[in-house]
Amino acid sequence: MEFLASAIAQHGYSILFAIVFLEAIGIPVPAAVGLIIAGGAAARGKLDPQTCVAIALSAMLLGDTLMYLLGKYTGWWLLGVLCRVSLNPEACVTRSAQSFYKRGRALLVVAKFLPGINTMAPPLSGSMGMPVWQFLGLDLLAAILYGGVWLGTGFVFSDFLAAITRGYAFLGDVVTWVAGAGAIAWIAYRIYLWRGARMQRPVRFITPLQLAAAPLDVMILDVRSHGYYDKDTQRIKGSQRLEPNALSELAANLPKDKEMVLYCTCYREATSLKVALELEDQGLTKVSVLEGGFTAWKDAGLPVETVPDHEVVLLPKFV
Repeated sequence: MEFLASAIAQHGYSILFAIVFLEAIGIPVPAAVGLIIAGGAAARGKLDPQTCVAIALSAMLLGDTLMYLLGKYTGWWLLGVLCRVSLNPEACVTRSAQSFYKRGRALLVVAKFLPGINTMAPPLSGSMGMPVWQFLGLDLLAAILYGGVWLGTGFVFSDFLAAITRGYAFLGDVVTWVAGAGAIAWIAYRIYLWRGARMQRPVRFITPLQLAAAPLDVMILDVRSHGYYDKDTQRIKGSQRLEPNALSELAANLPKDKEMVLYCTCYREATSLKVALELEDQGLTKVSVLEGGFTAWKDAGLPVETVPDHEVVLLPKFV
């Protein structure tokens, strides 16, 4: 907090704009803390209050509009990216979409105060067809409310804020170091688990050309974390969808005596590897992973097909 206060005091408006904009586009930075500090600086005459308000609103509206447009033109893809840190990305997308659709316009006004939905609301608005003029009006109200609350808090309690900043500088440094060490430890643990799974439980890989030359009775399964949510979605020709988040129900229906090849589009075939190991645990031993996934298949110029409309799950739309 002390570092942020010092940065805002020295660089003022540019730091305020950056931190608010970054939070708006999904980067986990403490915009509320930045707004409070800016409000306190304005109360002490270091920043102009009206300029702080204008910059905060501009940053929020610019970031939210960018996310709205990305949601409008990328659909589920962006929502999947934003939900990737979730334990269950698929459920995160559908849960957020259903919640937003039920509450919709009213939720957009207060979304910035709600962890988890604050970054999802603008792209959901775009993906679900909210008219741009309506989105901009509601988002402006949301920005005024959010910016007003935190800037006003900092302005009113500027003296108290300054005392806290001085008195807890050391504690803030300790918390920062502990948080950083915790993040590093978590990343290291996830890498350890991933490497351990690959080293202890080797999974067979097959190249796109090998798969193309394989017998026709090989079952090709699409296990991408985010399935068929956009029109004109493509998949490997002749492949079938296997929902990776419902394996306990679906695996029982897979033939145990048939060769299966899994593919996805994630880094180092992470989803395919995870599904392959789970299928092996359920007695399906003839499982391979497509090396390079769907991207490698397309790059090799091998046949793809458009997913039939009846298999596509579309977002609900505001009308």
